[in-house]
Amino acid sequence: MTDLLAVRTVTCFIVLGTSTDAWPALLSEAVAFVGQVANDLRADGFTVQTLRLITNPFGEYLDTVNPEAALQGLEKIKQILHAIETQEKVLLSGTRIRFSIGAADAKTLSLVPTLIRSGGDLANCCINVPADTNGVVDSELVHEAAKVVTELGATTDRGEGNFNFTINFNGPTKCPYFPAGCHFEEEEKTFVIGLEYPNLLVDVLKKLAGDRSSVITNPSTKNAEWKNAADAMRLSIEHHVRKIVEICRCAENSSSSSSNSSSSSNSSSSIPVFKFGGIDSSPAPSKSAESMCRVVELLGVEHFGASGTTECCALLTRVFKSICQNEVDPVPLVGFSGIMFAALEDKGLAEAAAMGYYDIRNLLTYSAVCGIGLDTVPIPFETSSNAIARLAQDVGTMAYRLNKPLTIRLFPVPGLTAGEMTAFESEDLCNCTVFKVP
Repeated sequence: MTDLLAVRTVTCFIVLGTSTDAWPALLSEAVAFVGQVANDLRADGFTVQTLRLITNPFGEYLDTVNPEAALQGLEKIKQILHAIETQEKVLLSGTRIRFSIGAADAKTLSLVPTLIRSGGDLANCCINVPADTNGVVDSELVHEAAKVVTELGATTDRGEGNFNFTINFNGPTKCPYFPAGCHFEEEEKTFVIGLEYPNLLVDVLKKLAGDRSSVITNPSTKNAEWKNAADAMRLSIEHHVRKIVEICRCAENSSSSSSNSSSSSNSSSSIPVFKFGGIDSSPAPSKSAESMCRVVELLGVEHFGASGTTECCALLTRVFKSICQNEVDPVPLVGFSGIMFAALEDKGLAEAAAMGYYDIRNLLTYSAVCGIGLDTVPIPFETSSNAIARLAQDVGTMAYRLNKPLTIRLFPVPGLTAGEMTAFESEDLCNCTVFKVP
């Protein structure tokens, strides 16, 4: 059943310095490592979809004195990665390396639209917004980030540049996904795994349901039937995750530092160059995979957005956060490790939006018991940056009040108003009706 659970990404976190001469060696080392991990996973039957590198904040290694200087550094990285992909063609098995320039900060945030317009998928980045002691998010920084969202909507084709930018609140830590993932200079080289398995969840629940439309027989047996469903989903996920973790820990051990071993030939252990950081247990969405809406329906909710959706989200979140946690050596769960409701990456969610089954406020409610916040949500082009900022502040308030990572990634779509259909051309995006901003 490995075809039902895919490895969405093998993601490596690295630190680049200001010396551009050191970049080729650092990037080559990271690419060679993630490429080998991917091949080890494939040898055990897993599909590996992407290989990703995430750096420390780009202001720490790019010359950000002006946009032109920053773009020169970005172009150099692009050339290095192209050369590595050409050289490592056999190792990479045709898999393109995806790249994130890490986080922006208050000083470099204004450069983000330029970098994304020129760098495209090479310039994935985020901004991490803190909160004060009262739990109030940094209003000035949120408003500046909202201006970036507005500018990307106005200056990139169909507003698709916002696919590469997100506003983060309260993390997420060691997130393997773009553009929320970020890294910091004081941290060591780490690699983590992101998963895609809505197909697995649907397969498990359909087998439990048999010829019924859901796993629920009647209200009086719901508790027991949901427990059976939760146990079945968890056991099926864990079956695959244990294999993945074993492969990753072997890779960690095999990456021991040659300098350490040569300097201490009598040492019984060596220091890993790349440390295994853990797994994001989220069932990442994809427009080519089963919809999470189908999972909700198989658990007995009439349709996504109907009464019972919040309860269902809470159950699923509990399952995903319990993966391999009752072990002697529990698997580190990183990133979101929860449900990802991404309106533009899940065909079922897009269809449910067209039916009027849910709105932005519903997504905020569901975020209280799962992930991810407001992710890939198309909004009217005329939405002001102040309105975007206020919505982001609601997301941030929930993140800090509930002590969980949440993000916001909105798409102001040129020429469209609420209720109209998008016409995106990105291979990663579904088309969806535009949401009204409350």
